Amino acid sequence: MKIRVVSSKEEIKTLSENEEIVHLAFRPSNTDIFELVKKCPSVKALHIPSSYKKTISKSAKMYLEMQDINLLEGDVWGHRKDINEYSEVSQGVYDRIKEYRDEGISEEEINEKMVRETRLSPDFIEFLMKQ
Repeated sequence: MKIRVVSSKEEIKTLSENEEIVHLAFRPSNTDIFELVKKCPSVKALHIPSSYKKTISKSAKMYLEMQDINLLEGDVWGHRKDINEYSEVSQGVYDRIKEYRDEGISEEEINEKMVRETRLSPDFIEFLMKQ
């Protein structure tokens, strides 16, 4: 799964309408969120650092919920935007989730294990498990 990394408000204009997950590496305003959703009608999730997530307004959260868009917390560790505008979740993450499911491990326990193994946030792992 590819995550489009957006570093500034100006970059929202450059997004493709096919983006499904967008990581915002800046503190978005309500206007930025509305513009992004308008530009990317197929977006399933916004991924933002935890410090920024705490500052998202209730109205923006409600709007995202009404649009059935997940607001996920986390960072894209070690990603260099100058090399690639996308960060990617490797197939190995999905394979590992499948292995745990095949072993009969509970969803909650899988989430805990995957957070430790991947350094991805719990809500992001939960989102991946639903895909």
